[in-house]
Amino acid sequence: MTYLDILQQHFGFSSFRGIQQDIIESIGAGRDTLGLMPTGGGKSITFQVPALAKDGLCLVISPLIALMKDQVAHLRKKGIKATAVYTGMSRDEIIVALENCIFGNFKFLYVSPERIASELFQAKLAKMKVSFITVDEAHCISQWGYDFRPSYLQIAAIRKLLPDVPVLALTATATPAVVEDIQRQLGFRETNVKRMSFERKNLIYAVQHCSTTKEQEVLELLELIPGSAIIYTRSRLGTRELASWLVNQGISATHYHAALTNREKTERAEAWQKGSIRVMVATNAFGMGIDKADVRLIVHTDVPDSPEAYFQEAGRAGRDGQPAHAVLLYDDHSIPVLRRRVEDTFPPEEYITQVYEDACNFLQMAMGDGYGVTREFNLEAFCHAFRHFPVRAYNALQLLSRAGYIEWADAEENRSRVMMSCHRDELYSFHLPPMMDRVLQHLLRTCTGIFSEYAFIDEGEIAHALGIAESDVCEQLIDLSRRHILQFVPRKFIPYFTFRQRRVERDEIVMPAAVYADRKRELDQRVQTMIGYLTTQMCRSRYLLNYFGEEHAADCGLCDNCTEESVVPACDDQQIRQRILDFVAEHHPSSLLDIHLPDLPQQEVGRVLHQMLEEEELRLT
Repeated sequence: MTYLDILQQHFGFSSFRGIQQDIIESIGAGRDTLGLMPTGGGKSITFQVPALAKDGLCLVISPLIALMKDQVAHLRKKGIKATAVYTGMSRDEIIVALENCIFGNFKFLYVSPERIASELFQAKLAKMKVSFITVDEAHCISQWGYDFRPSYLQIAAIRKLLPDVPVLALTATATPAVVEDIQRQLGFRETNVKRMSFERKNLIYAVQHCSTTKEQEVLELLELIPGSAIIYTRSRLGTRELASWLVNQGISATHYHAALTNREKTERAEAWQKGSIRVMVATNAFGMGIDKADVRLIVHTDVPDSPEAYFQEAGRAGRDGQPAHAVLLYDDHSIPVLRRRVEDTFPPEEYITQVYEDACNFLQMAMGDGYGVTREFNLEAFCHAFRHFPVRAYNALQLLSRAGYIEWADAEENRSRVMMSCHRDELYSFHLPPMMDRVLQHLLRTCTGIFSEYAFIDEGEIAHALGIAESDVCEQLIDLSRRHILQFVPRKFIPYFTFRQRRVERDEIVMPAAVYADRKRELDQRVQTMIGYLTTQMCRSRYLLNYFGEEHAADCGLCDNCTEESVVPACDDQQIRQRILDFVAEHHPSSLLDIHLPDLPQQEVGRVLHQMLEEEELRLT
């Protein structure tokens, strides 16, 4: 059966799109392959089709649990055996899933990057027949990527376990430097990149300075552009307030952010996807893995701090190929706020060491002690006690975690859990009230291994399944715990703090360049690129494509800059010289590579730089 036959039989498409076939043939031939495709380019087809054509199982590494679940469900509906292993599953559930992959003729195993380092997973993986490895969101493995995740570095260990198994890396956002780094980190045996232009010919970009309030600007855009829309804002509180305001203006809207319960997220996403709600007001927690083709408008009320994030989020509009708009709103405060994010994300090293010392004192950890100790850590109480600004303190702790001094577990991972206290046979002797018995029976049906270890639960999902209030579920669980039938540990909204080294003196703290200086410089360059996007007179599409390495992209003819009657002429050499001198005076770059003028053609800047060096207007030291 050919690749095209598989595409038609299982997925119902008559032909491949873009570079799908090139990627499929490359990985099908056993070559390490990096596929660069824009959002909506059909990435999943590039590994699902060749996996069905080959013997064995395709291991898919993805950071998005919701996306893994959706793809597994989608494949199962087509009669294709697929399963997933991710954070939150019990040990018994994981063992069953992995054993099925060894003996059950499964074609796909989806796994989160955090899971691949465990001894259990690696021991089971060694017994599987793996056809190839797929790494989704591959930019996460690059320290120069905008969304670097240290857990992705564990993939190199998997490659050592399976040295003859090829790898397919996929991403929708990667600069030339990140493209090289992905291949290096994944140990590519040869350079092999399949590129599809990131150009979206139907997407109309615009930047709009707010002459009124942002709420009013959003309303006017929604009145002007009909159809489904996503409004992105940085604040969780802001999502609720804006959605409520739009509803009061007669617009069907809801809000979405990471702190909602799983049931709330699912219900709101489904209502929006089905079209019963027109507008989703959301943080960047929404959108990844959402397959809605007819989004006509994406609005950002806050400027993202990286072109990668903006390009990916804006790219969720118009995936059906019909005209769609991506509008970025800004006001007089936007650029100062954007610049401040760099200092908030990477506060001074003296501040980071102060946070470390204060945290140790807050936890009453003596000098030289603490190795392996885990404590609850209330960030709000800590900031109040030591007069720290929460955002900076949080980022300082994140940097200390990346540097290896502590481990910082997010509060959202500390979910409710239960374990039976009594023996299975004892259950028949209890005479429980009807509601309590229903809750207990639901736990016994749905929680694997509950008699031998804790199982994670979601009170909201239990309430939904039983048709009762979430507060009633909590009351029954507490009562069952009082009766010593089970042990119930409610969800805590306090994160955990683990010492990975013994407590050291402040002046012994070292922040590696790869953790601090290099990444701060990268973020600063991304922020400068976004500021350039706000102010450039170039075609918006060409500006973004240039950033991703497409230096010969043509003007789109659709964006606000392309359709203006008068366009500011390009800078001449003297203007470029002055811009370079201004940049050097303000930023004191340590090398030519650090001179970053994103709204000007890179080749022109490089040419003028060399002229200035030859004329000794600039000097390398």
